[in-house]
Amino acid sequence: MLVHDAVLVHDAVMYMTTEADLRAAMETAFTHRAPGGLALFVPDVVRESFLPATSHGGHDSEGRSLRYLEWTRDLDPEDTTYEVDFALLLSEEGQPTRFEHDRHVFDLFAEADWLRWLEAAGFEASLHRERLSDETTLEVFVAIRPD
Repeated sequence: MLVHDAVLVHDAVMYMTTEADLRAAMETAFTHRAPGGLALFVPDVVRESFLPATSHGGHDSEGRSLRYLEWTRDLDPEDTTYEVDFALLLSEEGQPTRFEHDRHVFDLFAEADWLRWLEAAGFEASLHRERLSDETTLEVFVAIRPD
């Protein structure tokens, strides 16, 4: 078995939309940490910091252009997921503009759940927050495998 001193579990963890899946990831991270090893779990958002939002933008390059609308919302506040819809307009030189829709479903668990599940996996866990802007806070769950 491969054992590491540290691991970063970043935004891909958001696709673990059930408690069982997220806890399995935490247990796997614990198993592959050396004693004293560190695991950083950095979800995009937790229940307490979630805000519905829309954003838009685009890019142009030689012969190609993209415009997008991103719509983030929690359609069922009683469950543990939220949705992000992307509407994309794609233009290529000499081709008709085309439209694509892309939907993502992400987990939305409370801070206390994250901490409780990390500790149940065997970690000593804590939460650290970093304010990135007026609208954005980064939550970092620091999980240390005891010696």
